[in-house]
Amino acid sequence: MSPRIAIGAVMATLLLAGCGDSDVREVRGWMEQVKRDTRPAVKPLPEPKDFLPYAYGAKDAVDPFDANKLLGELARAAVTSNNPNQPDLQRPREQLETFPLDTMQMVGTMEKGGTRFALLQIERALYQVKAGQRIGQNFGVVTHVGEDAVDIRETVQDAAGEWTGRMTKLELQTKENRK
Repeated sequence: MSPRIAIGAVMATLLLAGCGDSDVREVRGWMEQVKRDTRPAVKPLPEPKDFLPYAYGAKDAVDPFDANKLLGELARAAVTSNNPNQPDLQRPREQLETFPLDTMQMVGTMEKGGTRFALLQIERALYQVKAGQRIGQNFGVVTHVGEDAVDIRETVQDAAGEWTGRMTKLELQTKENRK
């Protein structure tokens, strides 16, 4: 007998031995018995709650996010405030208080009678400004006129409606920083 045939016969015998019962019938019987005896315990779902629709009736009410309402409340609070920083809201406004600071450009300085003036250009007009003069729309007062800048103290309301001061300045506009 050739070695190939002998090896083929041994392989066939091993394959047929692997296909034997070898306790599989016993395991299958046990599994079938467990399936029959086991009953799953499922808890019933709770009843759904009744839905009660809600009719939203505030569409005719005042919008709480209206900016005009907020400004009105801030103005009312400002009138009754005892804050020492509160500006005099009843005094007449000066001419330069009608322009916002970002429309003003410092274009130079000059001295007259020992007093230094800043030259401010607004649109095409030129204005002279000295220390103590009112300027800008935020109750600004010029505190100092220097060679290259005008220092201004503004009085503004913070988010809580309290009056507070802040410093700002207008710097001299040269050909280099105009571009």
